Amino acid sequence: MKKEIPKCIGVIMDGNRRWAKKKEVATFKGHNEGYKRLKDLISWTNELKIQNVIIYAFSTENWKRSEIEIKYLFKIFRKLIFKELDFLKKENAKVKFVGQIDRFPKDIQKGILKIEKETEKNKGINIFLALSYGGRAEIIDAVSKALKEAKSKNIKITEKSFKKYFWTKDMPDPEIIIRTGGEMRLSNFLLWQAAYSELFFTKTFWPDFSKKEFNNIILEFGEREKRCGK
Repeated sequence: MKKEIPKCIGVIMDGNRRWAKKKEVATFKGHNEGYKRLKDLISWTNELKIQNVIIYAFSTENWKRSEIEIKYLFKIFRKLIFKELDFLKKENAKVKFVGQIDRFPKDIQKGILKIEKETEKNKGINIFLALSYGGRAEIIDAVSKALKEAKSKNIKITEKSFKKYFWTKDMPDPEIIIRTGGEMRLSNFLLWQAAYSELFFTKTFWPDFSKKEFNNIILEFGEREKRCGK
């Protein structure tokens, strides 16, 4: 059987808090274990030569969480931005952040710009980190930009040209979306881009997600018949 490797995958990292509750430990420990698994995921995708991965790290709805939890998540974001450059270079990873970046503290915003610049020449995997991201918000923002340009330049917006207004315009549509944690929904993730994505839902909490399970999903993807409406 020919092994088919997707060019782009999306990952919804769900279950950190429930993992912590099950283990009877503090919520922050679940997020910390989830961070370790994120680094593993980058290595796994690189090993399989998957060219693009978009990771749902913080949604527009996550701002509703407690101030204490949000501050801890910011601590994790800072760790990734300011302390993982050597790891990203080792993985030859180019990093791009997508979402409402202007909602984050100034130091995080500056750090995002810095790490994007410092990894832009890496030629390995493209990592898109979705922070303060929501599919509806992205579509509304894209529509607003498209209407403004169409009016000022008197041009027609097509499905193909519409893509350039998205925050995710630099990545291909995901062929696979994986969600851990047992929930079977997209939760406002890539609503436009997921039109023909193969969906994989697993009950495994994100901190327990393994390389073996990931590889099995990629293998199953190769076995699925994908007609894309044809």
